[in-house]
Amino acid sequence: MSVPAAQGRPVTGAPAVIEALGLTKTFGKNHALDAMNLEVPEGSIFGFLGLNGAGKTTFLRIMSGLSRATSGSLRLLDEDATSSRPSIRHSIGYLPDVPAFYEWMNAPQTLHLAGSLFGLGGPELNAKTEELLDFVRLSGIDQPIGKYSRGMRQRLGVAQALINSPRLLLLDEPTSALDPEGRRELLDFIGALRGKTTVFFSTHILSDVERICDSVAILDKGRVLAQSTMEELRSRRGQRRILIVVSQGAEALAGVFGQQDWAVSVQPGPRGEIEVRVSDEETAQREIPRLISRQGTGLIRMENAESGLEEAFLELVGKGKQ
Repeated sequence: MSVPAAQGRPVTGAPAVIEALGLTKTFGKNHALDAMNLEVPEGSIFGFLGLNGAGKTTFLRIMSGLSRATSGSLRLLDEDATSSRPSIRHSIGYLPDVPAFYEWMNAPQTLHLAGSLFGLGGPELNAKTEELLDFVRLSGIDQPIGKYSRGMRQRLGVAQALINSPRLLLLDEPTSALDPEGRRELLDFIGALRGKTTVFFSTHILSDVERICDSVAILDKGRVLAQSTMEELRSRRGQRRILIVVSQGAEALAGVFGQQDWAVSVQPGPRGEIEVRVSDEETAQREIPRLISRQGTGLIRMENAESGLEEAFLELVGKGKQ
């Protein structure tokens, strides 16, 4: 079952749906968000990646209207969201990390209640309820939510967040407590929304971002350290990094490596280590020991380094801890 596109402007060729500039949220002396800047394109599945405590949930609560920023500006769906935002709320869906339901209700009753809060009713709400329950594979299940598994509850949460056909869907760590099968199912549902609404996918799980997201921002200590499309990261992944430690002559050896066709960049370190970014890993792995031997030095260690999203995440968050 397909889900209809959200109401409003088309999902292509439009301005960003989320624009944060210098957004700050403080709790006493602690900065949950620290002059954060972010721009999210409409129609994308946008990964918001950070360790627990990085400030992800704080930003989601501000966007959903559950909290207020201390300073800075935030525009959602081309409207100022730093003050009153009743019209914006009708265009946003929100799934918290642990969705809460009336345990005695079943799924249709839950969606009818949620829809009524947005002014939906009658045949329109009945049709929307049936469509969404079919989409998340909960159609025909009449048992109370209190008997649902965690995966079923998350799927119902997605359906509830879509009941108002939102232009912007906010997801806070939706897969963090699921088993592998439940996570795969939920990611499939989220991926099916591509181009139909903008999905803001907050998580600390790198593999989930790599699987379904178009773009990603890396958050640490309340600041966005980097933002990139997944296509750019995949292009970077085409260049592998090899870390080498030699007994002596690292500077001279780095010069030799730099002359090779497979070497994209070479960076020697102060303790005999050399980092080589290569375009042809197989050839480099074969040639590096030969070149080291020809230089008359000893190879202590050679290993592949992480690449792509994991490399960027570890590098940026590591720098933030220095």
